[in-house]
Amino acid sequence: MPFATIAELSKYDGQTLTLRGWLYNRRSSGKIQFLQVRDGSGIVQAVLVLKEVGEEMFRRVEAIPQESSITVTGSVRADARSPGGYELGASDVQLVAAAQPYPIALQAHGVGFLMEQRHLWLRSRKPHATLRVRAEVVRAVRDFLDGRGFVLVDAPILTPAACEGTTTLFGLDYFDEGKAFLSQSGQLYMEAGAMAFGKVYCFGPTFRAEKSKTRRHLTEFWMVEPEIAYGTLDDVMSLAEEFISFIVQRVLERRKEELKILERDTKPLEKIQPPFPKLSYDDAVKILNETRAAQNPPIPPFGGGDFGAPDETTLSLRHEKPVMVHRYPISVKAFYMKRDPAAPDKALCVDVLAPEGVGEIIGGGQREDDLALLEGRIAEHQLPKEAFEWYLDLRRYGSVPHAGFGLGIERTVAWICGTEHVRECIPFPRMMYRIYP
Repeated sequence: MPFATIAELSKYDGQTLTLRGWLYNRRSSGKIQFLQVRDGSGIVQAVLVLKEVGEEMFRRVEAIPQESSITVTGSVRADARSPGGYELGASDVQLVAAAQPYPIALQAHGVGFLMEQRHLWLRSRKPHATLRVRAEVVRAVRDFLDGRGFVLVDAPILTPAACEGTTTLFGLDYFDEGKAFLSQSGQLYMEAGAMAFGKVYCFGPTFRAEKSKTRRHLTEFWMVEPEIAYGTLDDVMSLAEEFISFIVQRVLERRKEELKILERDTKPLEKIQPPFPKLSYDDAVKILNETRAAQNPPIPPFGGGDFGAPDETTLSLRHEKPVMVHRYPISVKAFYMKRDPAAPDKALCVDVLAPEGVGEIIGGGQREDDLALLEGRIAEHQLPKEAFEWYLDLRRYGSVPHAGFGLGIERTVAWICGTEHVRECIPFPRMMYRIYP
């Protein structure tokens, strides 16, 4: 008897096979049991009829607890009412291992409880669908960059110094070398990679010790960071448009069933194609202040500096596509950002704000390629120059204009899935108040 997965059932219409999986749910009409069986690739209904399998097997199967591991043998038959278009006429069900009383019932539970049971909650329909979409996003990221000549260059997770600022670092003692830190970004190392390979990217976990409890923040999240030698701000803005559009359209093409399970309205996603709307920082501030003045009662004018989550939401809700906000004040950006020669108080940078109130999913821009100016910025930010000597070498030995960005995977998945909180978009979320399981 051949083994198959639920995802492969269309290949076996009319044939008899065996599935290996778990009992997701069961309902009974007295002489018929409808078993919901999952195997990781999908869920299928197996129909067990008393008069076909006999009293002994029927009663034995009736006693199998939820989430027990089982094998089910039966004939595959098309059924338009079934989610995958097929069901299984069961002729034999074997228990592999009986489950203890399952802590997650098929009913409403609080978020706190479900996060404590995250290792089991992953089996449920919506988390399962979300992580399938995440896997598709990751595959699309690699296909896009690999297909455009980018070389994967892995960045270290342990670093000797800060990249995005010293206040959000997780530190640890590193043998006799003093302090080391969990990486906030692989970008500095990608600049070295770009000088060697031209176009590179890294893809991995990054860490921020921000004491934030918002729905957009995790202390450990995944980021992809492409970097281009001889690249400009305009180059990375164009790349970001193509990149985001490619990812969204790939998910729409390949993850229709998962988006249905998540009850995601896909019409807004179908509109995600270049070009994206573009706003200067100054124009964005004008919009924010007009919006605040129109409130009842009016909200005080925007005080300058970087945008907070409510500001990003206000800007993104005005557009059906991601909006690209460029040229922030140099004072609110990282030390490596290049000044705009036409406006030295501004940085050649861009943030991409996803629509539907999600906020920033990309941050990037052009890097400072002048040695003296970069040394001045390191001093201005009170960073230890000795930790950045290797980074300064990139300007000493063949400096060129270069640019790149970082895209956060969890925020991107949250937007595509229509998920409220990024904690649902990573298998095991790490937050300020959670490190279990």
